[in-house]
Amino acid sequence: MQWYYALSGLLGGFLVGLTGVGGGSLMTPLLVMAFGVTPMTAVGTDLLYAALTKAGGVWAHGRRHNIHWPVTGRLLLGSVPAALLTLWLVAQYPQLHPDQTLIRRILACALLLTALALSCGLHNRACGTSLRLSSWAPWATPGLGALIGTLVSLTSVGAGAIGTSALLVLYPGMPLARIVGTDIAHAVPLTLIAGLDHWYLGHVNGLLLINLLLGSLPGIWLGSRCHGLIPEKFTRLLLSLLLLGLALQLLR
Repeated sequence: MQWYYALSGLLGGFLVGLTGVGGGSLMTPLLVMAFGVTPMTAVGTDLLYAALTKAGGVWAHGRRHNIHWPVTGRLLLGSVPAALLTLWLVAQYPQLHPDQTLIRRILACALLLTALALSCGLHNRACGTSLRLSSWAPWATPGLGALIGTLVSLTSVGAGAIGTSALLVLYPGMPLARIVGTDIAHAVPLTLIAGLDHWYLGHVNGLLLINLLLGSLPGIWLGSRCHGLIPEKFTRLLLSLLLLGLALQLLR
């Protein structure tokens, strides 16, 4: 076991359990910049890491009835076909396969979008803003899923951060704990499908995956137990600043 990978997995799992954010948004750039993993291997490995880690989160949040299954289904209705289509296009047309530099730029843009989405979601929640979206939120949810599916399949970023933040806006009356649980339940099948496809393409480091999981599985259990003890405003502001810094570092 390489303890620094396990420690990184523990941190990522804890943040996912606590906020629904922190899997792809933090782990992929950390693997690229701190550990020197190639971007495509980092994306593929992180997708399977996120799927297996968040499966534990589904169990923890499901026991507390914190998952809104109809919303999860609407998200999957858009995200799974979008992810499969994106990965099929990349596999069938090699000229469309982004190179390592482009992957870093796409990843940086996804992180910037994630930081912005987190900030907007936090602002709306803090101000008690209701955008009166409940009438058409069910129709917008599959579109949100399609956007997340495309981003996740290319960068592993978006399932947690963008999904959680967008759900805060689309469903302002839903309790935060249920939004986090719903987003985690949506992320499991999406990241598993995309991760298996990357495994087939040879973009997964099995030893790295095992080391990350050794830390993340207890981490997500601990994070879900601590949910509600740490102020939402503090955790999301910290994550927004961290994601912004990682995006700017990737663009250098």
